[in-house]
Amino acid sequence: MNKQILIPTDFSKNALNAMRYTVDLYSKLNCDFYFLNVLDFERYTTENLIIPESGSAAFELAKKDTEKKFQKLLNTLALHNDNPKHRYHTITTLDFLLEAMKKIIAEKDIDLVAMGTKGATGSKKVFFGSNTVNAMEKIRECPVLAIPDEISYTAPKEIVFPTDYKDTFKRKELRYLIEISKMYHSNIAVLHLNKKNELSHNQKENKQLLDTILEDTPHSFHNLTENNLAKGIQTFIESRNSNMMAFINRKHLFFGSVFSNPLVKEIGYDATVPILALH
Repeated sequence: MNKQILIPTDFSKNALNAMRYTVDLYSKLNCDFYFLNVLDFERYTTENLIIPESGSAAFELAKKDTEKKFQKLLNTLALHNDNPKHRYHTITTLDFLLEAMKKIIAEKDIDLVAMGTKGATGSKKVFFGSNTVNAMEKIRECPVLAIPDEISYTAPKEIVFPTDYKDTFKRKELRYLIEISKMYHSNIAVLHLNKKNELSHNQKENKQLLDTILEDTPHSFHNLTENNLAKGIQTFIESRNSNMMAFINRKHLFFGSVFSNPLVKEIGYDATVPILALH
């Protein structure tokens, strides 16, 4: 069965970059890509508080403009990578983005959501776009891959997986991480975040369980004792030329609510690799 991947787009450079990265990442698999755009009516009506109905002049103008942009986008992707294993579909909607994404995830049995970290109005001072934050926090049905702007695709030879070993791991949570690792024979660098040197009995058991789950996948274990964990993670990634970071998004993990925690926010400001949020 083809892998089903949803990629929202506002036709910005960052959104196009996210598409290219994801198309390249899954170049070896048969995939259906669903490109989603939420209609923006600000250019077509002065009554911004009222969303035009389907069939209205403003709606038809916006829809026609979006169709042209989608065609240009598909032509660009065809020049970038005309892969016979890939099929592209375009979806235009009036719904709010998060609602539209959840609806498509359910209808198309989406395996992965991929999106750029900033939209057309992206600012260097903003930690990820609000849409990316909402997706990574509120979409629980599938993983979400966030691709920083200006990141060129590189086959992921190493994926950093930060953890504190405080929760029990489940195979299904790590399925997509293992899948990517096996596609590229990537090493999974498990990075232990703890200011204490000694693991508790429970942490040791969870580490052993993780070792068992990853037994058929190249992996290694590392310790981080930096006081500034965010800086430590970034230094670790840069020193090893790692290509991706992945973590399990659980509300009660050390990340807390994934993007409300200062640690993750600090990582996000200077994200140099794509970040895969697993659920």
